Amino acid sequence: MRCLCGAWVALLLLSPRSVLSQSEPTIRISAPASGGVLQGQVEITGTSAVDGFFASELSFAFASDTTNTWFLIHGTDSPVTEGLLAVWDTTLVTDGDYDLRLRVTMQDGSLIETFVTGLRIRNQTPTETPTPEPTFTPEPFDTPSATLLPPTPQPAPTSTRLPTPTLLPPNPVAVTSSEIYSSLGRGILLILVSFIIVGILLRLRRA
Repeated sequence: MRCLCGAWVALLLLSPRSVLSQSEPTIRISAPASGGVLQGQVEITGTSAVDGFFASELSFAFASDTTNTWFLIHGTDSPVTEGLLAVWDTTLVTDGDYDLRLRVTMQDGSLIETFVTGLRIRNQTPTETPTPEPTFTPEPFDTPSATLLPPTPQPAPTSTRLPTPTLLPPNPVAVTSSEIYSSLGRGILLILVSFIIVGILLRLRRA
């Protein structure tokens, strides 16, 4: 009996810390969700009520900002449980991509933060819509079959006889070689006679 009592006492001494320990405080932004498109007056809802709550503030920053600069939307010392945290007038900021931050200051001075990223404010610019990619559906087609055609008959080659050339009659004006030599001799003789006559006439004038 003493062993059983000792076991129960040991169990009670070891288990209270795990049974009675409180969970870590949790805050969150329920709406809008990350990546949402915002226009006009936007209601931001969520939970800021945790044990040890002292104050909360809701801020926004440019999504591409690397300086960790935040702009206050609303601050309060009243905790909210799944309710309205603030109303954000998005017409007061330039269209672009932004992040939201809910920060709770605890009574001991510590901070708890939660974020919603990639919010797109589109009051002046059109909202981007993803373009669906075209789907290709192949249409059925008939496969052409090869058809063998009979060879086209070709005409047999025929021989063509060329006309026999006609011989021309002899030229009556043709000059023979003997006639050429005879004419040449006469010319030479005529020249010699002419030189002789000219020589005689020159002598006669000198005399």
